[in-house]
Amino acid sequence: MENNEIRAKLFALQDLKYKEFHSGLCPGTESIIGVRTPRLRELSREIAKGDIDAYLQNAAEDYYEELLLKGMVIGLIKNNLTRTCRYLQGFIPKIDNWAVCDITVTGLKITKKYQKEMLNFLKPYLGSEKEFELRFYIVMLLCYYITDDYIDMVLSVLGSVKHEGYYVKMAVAWALSVAFIKYPEKTMRLLKCNDIDDFTYNKALSKITDSYRVSGKAKAQIRKMRR
Repeated sequence: MENNEIRAKLFALQDLKYKEFHSGLCPGTESIIGVRTPRLRELSREIAKGDIDAYLQNAAEDYYEELLLKGMVIGLIKNNLTRTCRYLQGFIPKIDNWAVCDITVTGLKITKKYQKEMLNFLKPYLGSEKEFELRFYIVMLLCYYITDDYIDMVLSVLGSVKHEGYYVKMAVAWALSVAFIKYPEKTMRLLKCNDIDDFTYNKALSKITDSYRVSGKAKAQIRKMRR
């Protein structure tokens, strides 16, 4: 499918009310057309039925949806982590908002099959000074590595991240809340003894108390821990 054909399809799917709504939620998306995510997923699957390599090597990236569509198609590469990571390496530095970051991450289901290998690929991004590269790493951890095998590593990373970017702080807070739901005792130990900045720490506590999966007793304790 050629870029001009894809762009025409995107504009045919345009929803101006959604464009206004999503632009408010996602700063940095001035180039948004206004296509809802489920429709983009449908289009990504249509593209993936063709020559994925030809598309990914030549895909236009002028609009928010075009970049997001590329991230979705990368996630549709089947059973070839090397190929997936090759395209991610070129794609991740182009991420400039939380939506492209997070939606791309949720599509990388191949990670479940190749956890160790994907983690090795991701490690350099932990030291990145770029806000959305680091957010990408953290959101990958919270989506695929809050498990028995990796929870200790994840908590160690979350307790050590130092970055002033708002979207990094929010990702760490989100990840801590998910970790608390799944591993409350381990996460509580970190929450009681850490040098996480106050904003991120308090956001994590707020997200924990907002969860319906946390008991009332635990929420009462968490509320007393606010700084």
